[in-house]
Amino acid sequence: MAGVSTAHRPQPAATTRRGEALIEFLLRASAAIGIITTVGIVTVLLVEALFFFAEVSPVDFFTGTRWSASILPYAFGVIPLITSTLMIAFIALVLAVPLGVLAAVWMSEFASQRVRSVIKPVLEVLAGIPTIVYGFFAITVITPLLKATILPDLGTFSALSAGIVVGILVLPLVASLTEDALRAVPRGLREGSYALGATRWETVRRVLLPAALSGIAAAVILAMSRAVGETMAVVLAAGTNPQLTLNPTESVQTMTAFIVQISLGDTPTESIQFKALFAVGATLFAITFTLNLISAWLVARYRNVYE
Repeated sequence: MAGVSTAHRPQPAATTRRGEALIEFLLRASAAIGIITTVGIVTVLLVEALFFFAEVSPVDFFTGTRWSASILPYAFGVIPLITSTLMIAFIALVLAVPLGVLAAVWMSEFASQRVRSVIKPVLEVLAGIPTIVYGFFAITVITPLLKATILPDLGTFSALSAGIVVGILVLPLVASLTEDALRAVPRGLREGSYALGATRWETVRRVLLPAALSGIAAAVILAMSRAVGETMAVVLAAGTNPQLTLNPTESVQTMTAFIVQISLGDTPTESIQFKALFAVGATLFAITFTLNLISAWLVARYRNVYE
């Protein structure tokens, strides 16, 4: 066996190079698939939206205050859908941001490691619950509770119930990202604050929160983006009444609810209502994309770099 030639055996270095080349190819392919998918989605939305705007004036669409896509006379003013979407997102943030930030501060600075190891997975479980379950929770628990306590005339569907349940839905996102931002602050800042005589709460309020501001702001913007794009919970809780109102106790229709309504119906693909689906989808995409850009800008603009 000592005389067997080893000239044709693959060398370890060559094998390693081939393995690395294969891994690099897979990584490039994965990135390309993501880019191609994104470009494809944007292209479809824009092309179909242009077909819609060939029949409906963009000015009327973006400035109109009446939306009626299923009842004559048809009207395609998207302002009621945008207003309802932003109102529900605002209610959600009013609930989620204070509770999420306080929960993050408590987990990061006050809770023991044992308690934190229990609470954080519970929050992650909340984030993993299907959104349609949140919708059923809104109409079976939140709405009856509101009617029984402070709003006896509240209907079955309302923007208030939808906003509360969406706030519960995005709360884990705010809490988790805020806690990560707080824990990324160097320990030396905490110790320096304590050395100057500050209490733990003063350290949180005057040192940690300002130092983690970029991460907290990004968490809030991403939570708003998530709330704006929420679908099933809003469909079940808010209803499908496309009216222009700022009254949270009334039934409204969001952009995502309209998309679900048209997608699941018997609307012909060549009809103006079906084309409106893509125009609304493109508008929703533009809003969420803008929010993501703002989030990235805030992180880059106010990020604190520590040596």
